[in-house]
Amino acid sequence: AVPAAGHVRAAFLRFFEQRHGHRHLPSAPVRPRGDPRLLFVNAGMNQFKPVFLGTVHPRSELAQQRRVVNCQKCVRAGGKHNDLEDVGRDTSHHTFFEMLGNWSFGDYFKEEACTMAWELLTEVYEIPKDRLYVTYFGGDSSLGLSMDEECRDIWLRLGVPASHVLPFSLKDNFWEMGDTGPCGPCTEIHYDHVGGGRNAAALVNQGSPDVVEIWNLVFMQYNREVEGNLLPLPQHHVDTGMGLERLVTVLQNKRSNYDTDLFTPILDAIQKGCGGPRYQGLVGRADMSGVDTAYRVVADHARTLCVCIADGVYPGLSGAELVLRRILRRAVRFCSEVLRAPPGLLASLVPTVVDVLGDAYPELRKNADQIADIINENEAAFLSSLARGRRIIERTVQHMEPSTDFPAEVAWSLYGNLGFPLDLIDLMLEEKGIRLDSAAFDELALEDARRKARDPQAGELEGADWHLDVHSLAQLQSNNVPITDDSPKYAYTLGQRGQYEFSPCQATVLMLYRNQSLQKEVGAGQHCGVILDRTNFYAEQGGQASDRGYLMPLGQQDMLFPVESVHLCGGYVVHEVTAVETLRAGDQVQLFVDETQRLACMTNHTAAHLLNFALRHVLGDNTEQRGSHVTAERLRFDFNTKGPMTTEQLQQVEQLVQEMINRNEVMHMAEVPLALARRVQGLRSMDEEYPDPVRIVSLGVPVESVLIHNSKAAMHTSVELCCGTHLLQTGVMEDLAIISERQLAKGISRVVAVTGGQAKQAREVGQCLAMEVDSVSIRMKQESTSIPDVQHLSKEVGQLTQVVANTAMPQWQRKELQTTLKALQRTANTTIRKLEIQQAAEKAHSLLAKHCNQPLIIDTVPADSASILMKVVNQLCDKSPGTSVLLLSPQASGEVLCACQVSKNCLPIFSAADWATAVCMQMEGKAGGSCVVAKGSGNAKGMQRALTTAMEFAQSKL
Repeated sequence: AVPAAGHVRAAFLRFFEQRHGHRHLPSAPVRPRGDPRLLFVNAGMNQFKPVFLGTVHPRSELAQQRRVVNCQKCVRAGGKHNDLEDVGRDTSHHTFFEMLGNWSFGDYFKEEACTMAWELLTEVYEIPKDRLYVTYFGGDSSLGLSMDEECRDIWLRLGVPASHVLPFSLKDNFWEMGDTGPCGPCTEIHYDHVGGGRNAAALVNQGSPDVVEIWNLVFMQYNREVEGNLLPLPQHHVDTGMGLERLVTVLQNKRSNYDTDLFTPILDAIQKGCGGPRYQGLVGRADMSGVDTAYRVVADHARTLCVCIADGVYPGLSGAELVLRRILRRAVRFCSEVLRAPPGLLASLVPTVVDVLGDAYPELRKNADQIADIINENEAAFLSSLARGRRIIERTVQHMEPSTDFPAEVAWSLYGNLGFPLDLIDLMLEEKGIRLDSAAFDELALEDARRKARDPQAGELEGADWHLDVHSLAQLQSNNVPITDDSPKYAYTLGQRGQYEFSPCQATVLMLYRNQSLQKEVGAGQHCGVILDRTNFYAEQGGQASDRGYLMPLGQQDMLFPVESVHLCGGYVVHEVTAVETLRAGDQVQLFVDETQRLACMTNHTAAHLLNFALRHVLGDNTEQRGSHVTAERLRFDFNTKGPMTTEQLQQVEQLVQEMINRNEVMHMAEVPLALARRVQGLRSMDEEYPDPVRIVSLGVPVESVLIHNSKAAMHTSVELCCGTHLLQTGVMEDLAIISERQLAKGISRVVAVTGGQAKQAREVGQCLAMEVDSVSIRMKQESTSIPDVQHLSKEVGQLTQVVANTAMPQWQRKELQTTLKALQRTANTTIRKLEIQQAAEKAHSLLAKHCNQPLIIDTVPADSASILMKVVNQLCDKSPGTSVLLLSPQASGEVLCACQVSKNCLPIFSAADWATAVCMQMEGKAGGSCVVAKGSGNAKGMQRALTTAMEFAQSKL
């Protein structure tokens, strides 16, 4: 009987834990903690990086570990390991996989690692020895790395026949963590699926489906420095990784990962759910209908979705969340279009995925219901966009000239407005046998990126083309065109499950605006301003960015007019639109606001009010707002101030805002006569024109209570005049973090804050950096007497200082860490100086004893740096004022350092700079300095000649 996947996983953990004394650590979540550069945990070693880098916190649990075994959940999609498009097309790529690994942190090395691996594979899993091949590093002369003979000999001693032990180059058998950092040779174990006594050595590493790598053992023994050179690591580590899916395929005698019990229950559930033919495992041309590819895509993606959502990564708009949204949408599309399954199939697979993986990862069981809800919600939203998008593509294709490319602006609106992944547009066009005009599409993407990169304040200038000019405004008024009713922008409610529901809106086109003039009609492909009788789009005002979205002709579902931005001019709301087809005054349209972006703006606008209140509370009543800008990404707030905020003040402000968020206060909003509003005590307003009636936004206190004569309510909560759109309750905000504060001008401060998931991420990053800083300071206190060690710490402090300055994290914490890092940098510099003086004194002492009081000392001496060498020279001359000294110091790199000082008695005939230059020229180097002291360097090849020259030159001058 073949072993079940659960047994295979358990046997691995048990073997290392019980037979070989390893500590079993649970898998880290797939969301990387505090590493904003990484989207997902994509290898077993991610959580152990600090150990390899030597930056692990000395008091952390991890620092105590010597031998560890684990099974890590990994996701590879997006970023460097982008396997998304390959998944489903073959039987070996996955977006989620499990990585089995055993680790040694400065404990055992090559001998034990290879022995244990061989014992596990051949004795516990009983894999026939003649089917296994091992590879080792064959050396690299350009890097000066010799062949890993030690590794080769270990395998031969373990009884692996020489014909199965194969050397390979840097590409296959040298592993690096990144451009810099720990690295080393590795040895891989490959398995031949065919067997039967053949020798498959020629197929190893040749991409053959018959001979596959199953286990990689990495021996970390070097560190790649920033300069690109390799230095040996003080401690050797072992990092091994074996994909569970591949191992199970071997042990269950299958040729495809999808034929193992990690996938078959899910594939059966898909078949039950869509009622189609059974999964047959066909690939490529054989899978004409694409049904088997769809089975694999959906099974793989269902696993990934469950694992990610259970670990708190939800489908969203940026980073890992965006990648997960693409994975979900790809799965939905294969469900609906290829498998013709009813909506809900994807979520119906959750219980099966939980059955397969739940024992190993209990968090899946705990969150099963929530996972299914999130999948269903996202699927429903995408299916409606998908139907819309398909109709738009059909219509566009019908109207296209034969043998032309699909228009980029239509593709761009599908991408930007309906959230279509680019690969999806490509696929849908490929099925129709047409290509996208990708050059034009890339140009649009570039333009959009440029627009986003410009300062948010530039938003106001860049819409200038769409601000009605004086003549057009006068013309609208004289033609009695009514101003736009934009009250529908406030028409939204909270649904049962706390989600926002925005009321639909339809309108009539009253007038179009292009090239500074009003027009009744605008042709296809033109950019224009559209004036409607009513709108639910928010136009940029009160510091809040405008909405984005699209219009659709009423009753026509196959055309979409993207709305880029919205502006308010003399009561008319102008929508900046790209006309995909002719637009005419009198056309009826349906309006679709980008709800995700709007909700993010609402969250951040409410946050700005809470922040305003908290700043006054902490800094005093005379704190006045000087300006603000709110976008979907962040909020910016300017206010008058006496000086930079202290760490404590920043923390107090955040804490106050968090209390208001946690109370889930209701935001009350109402229109009131301006005269009445002006009487409110404690009202926050700007020195600007307000309309009459004016809108009041009040936190936690109904507007009528605020308006009562002599009421003090507004003194104790946030009450502002504001036309912006706000949350109905504060709880959705989750959190607020101030991530920067700077002085704009004398007496004016600007803070930038983020909310929700971004605030949470900023805090996480802050905590991780605080741990790293703490780790350095503890290691600094261990007062090393080795200069290279302290220099390494100093370098680490320098790198951390840069990261702390440039990473989004709470500002109070940044200030704290910057103070600590400054002090650490000073300590390191002082320590290095002290150690250099101490070492120089010892060297000077022995040289004096050797040359006792001669007028000339010329010698070689070991020294770790040019500054130590110089100090030895200085100390010799101090102790023996009549002596002139020149010292050479050969370095490990092949360079020779030179330093010299001339006794005052010998000036001006004898010059130190000339002496050093003459000596270094003999070593093909150069030197410089004054007539008293000089230094230089050269090449070791000429060192003997240089010493002779030093003597001859000095004697000619003395």
